[in-house]
Amino acid sequence: MSVTAVPIPPTKRSLLYMLWAGIIAAVLGGIALAALAPTDFLTANGRRKGVVTTASGLQYQVLKAGQGEQRPTDADIVLINYEGKLLNGQVFDKSQQPTPLSPRQVIPGFGEALKLMQKGGKYRIWIKPSLGYGDKATGPIPANATLVFDIDVLDFLPETVLRQRMQQMQALQGLQGGAGAPQ
Repeated sequence: MSVTAVPIPPTKRSLLYMLWAGIIAAVLGGIALAALAPTDFLTANGRRKGVVTTASGLQYQVLKAGQGEQRPTDADIVLINYEGKLLNGQVFDKSQQPTPLSPRQVIPGFGEALKLMQKGGKYRIWIKPSLGYGDKATGPIPANATLVFDIDVLDFLPETVLRQRMQQMQALQGLQGGAGAPQ
C-alpha cells in the first residue's frame, strides 16, 4: 500500500499571530467571566419568576409554603433537612438526618433564610459570598463562592424550652439509674 503525501503550504506568520491573539483573548475573557460569575448569576437569578431578593442580597424561592404565621427567631432551635451546593452543582454538605440549628450559629445568609420560613416550608436559597464565607476558602467551598441551599423546616422551638426538656430527660434518666435501680 502506498501513501501519497500532500504538501501543506506554509502558514503565514500574520495568521499565526492572529490565532495566538484570539486564544489569549478567549482565555482572558474566560477568566473575567469566572471572576464576575457570582454577581452576574445573582443578577439574572433575581429576575426569575418566584425568586425574591431581600435587602441584604439573599435570594430565595418558596418551593413549598409553610404553615401558620410563626417564624423562627435567633432565640429558637430549628429542626431542618438541608442540602448545600455550589453553582456548578457540586454538593458540599447534606444533612443525613434532621439537624437542629440556631439561626445565630450559622453563616449570616443561612440564618436570615431560616428566619423567613415557617414550619413545614421548603425553600431554595442563594447566598452571595458576603453573606456566606466571603473571601475565605472553607473545605470544599472556594473563596467568594455563591452557595445554593435547599432547606426543609420540620419544626422549631425556643432554645429555653428545648433546654428545659433536655434537663427533664436527664433528670428522669438519673432517677432510673439512681439508688434502688436493678444492677
